Amino acid sequence: MKGLVAAVDLGGTKIYTALADQSGRVLAEVVVPTRPWEGAGAVIGRIVETVDQVLKQAGEQGPPLALGIGAPGPLNAATGVVYQAPNLGWDNVPLKQKLEEILDVPVVVDNDANLAAMGEYVYGAGRGEEEMVYITVSTGIGGGLILRGRVYHGAGYGAGEIGHMTIDPNGPRCGCGNYGCLEAMASGTAMAREARRLVESGGGRAILEAAGGDVDAITAREVARAAAAGDGEARQIIINAGRALGIGVANVINLLNPALVVLGGGAMQVGPLLWDAMEREVSRRAWAPARRRVRLVPAELGGRSGLMGAVALALQKVRGEKPPNPVV
Repeated sequence: MKGLVAAVDLGGTKIYTALADQSGRVLAEVVVPTRPWEGAGAVIGRIVETVDQVLKQAGEQGPPLALGIGAPGPLNAATGVVYQAPNLGWDNVPLKQKLEEILDVPVVVDNDANLAAMGEYVYGAGRGEEEMVYITVSTGIGGGLILRGRVYHGAGYGAGEIGHMTIDPNGPRCGCGNYGCLEAMASGTAMAREARRLVESGGGRAILEAAGGDVDAITAREVARAAAAGDGEARQIIINAGRALGIGVANVINLLNPALVVLGGGAMQVGPLLWDAMEREVSRRAWAPARRRVRLVPAELGGRSGLMGAVALALQKVRGEKPPNPVV
């Protein structure tokens, strides 16, 4: 073997697996459907199959030196137990143990948002900074914290849940049960919900047209299309989401005083309206000394942030680097 590592970005819809060398250069990669309804055992088996596939693509006969994997939901990064992953239907799945038993290689597990942060820190927009916050705005909103050059997990491996910061206590109900969370006000799902509400109340004609006349087909993408065509209602939905996002980002800046905030995720692609509204709100609400120090930048790695974070995690394992947080 040439010192290669395997990396997996595990999501509710797809398993994205790669093989990389010691410099982080990806040598082979494969994407397959997750099919979570088949159960945890089937998904874990599919992960193993993808590791075999990338080894074959690269012409390697032996196993990788280590496997790094990012999984959704609350988990214990030391034991590798996924406590709860609603998109997978998992509860208390010992992911690390199961994969090590089958593959017979060291496995390291972390939350997918933490690994997206690590990917951007090591290989993307965060290179050269030691204090960085990563925020992903997609179906939901998640975050990862890089403090003093390491992922910060918190006392119970639950740090970085930026999406569940309360922005408006009188705001819409979030999937977590709280009201007015950032995720409930600025995610792609939130923009789609507001658009559907508008249509159902008799407005949003341009948004409905962008969705082919099907209110159930409205997503943030249709809102973005209508906004790009100049529709004022669609533009306001995006601006409102951007303002809520800006409040959340300002709170993070005031609390942590990072040098860099990296924003990624599919919903950030709705257009410059969201980014501009977010920046204006940050300028209004962030404490001036912290605001002058921080840079707000888009993610560089796109859909590969989490995968490259898993590469970095596996390489940390190979090099014998220890996680900074206690086992809980």
